[in-house]
Order: sequence, then C-alpha cells, then structure tokens
Amino acid sequence: MRNKIFAMQHRMEGRPSLWVKGLPGAQDVLTSTEPDRFFRPPYVGQHGWVGAWLDRDGVDWDQLAALVDEAYRITAPKRLVRLLGA
Repeated sequence: MRNKIFAMQHRMEGRPSLWVKGLPGAQDVLTSTEPDRFFRPPYVGQHGWVGAWLDRDGVDWDQLAALVDEAYRITAPKRLVRLLGA
C-alpha cells in the first residue's frame, strides 16, 4: 500500500482535525446530520473525504476509529483487507 493515504491529521483554522477517505455519499450524510462535528475538507473534500474536529467535547472515538477502518478498507489492496477479516 505504498504512498496511498487513507487518513491524516490536519490543523485547520488552528484546530486539530482528522481527515478520512469516505465511501460515496458518506460525506453528505455526516456533514448534513452533524455539521458541528464533520466538515468537507479543502483539497480532498471534492473526492469524498470527510473532516472531523478533534478538539470538541464528546468526540466519539469509536465512530472515528470505524471511519479510519473503513477508509483503510476502501484504499488497501484486497489481499490486505482479507487479512483483516469481517
């Protein structure tokens, strides 16, 4: 999986955030239902990536872990995804 990025930590507007590659439609769902938690990041947002603020109270770390896991699975080669199981 050389040189393929599926998630990154990024400072935006002076705030810590996490950007993850998303499945088609995920960005619209997350940013419309929870606009205080999720946003469309510049540069990669046009490709379906989702941004999440990390500095707010009540960060759902399990949800973010699931988003990172999903981002990895849609980016990694199938042989590596198979090693992860279901």
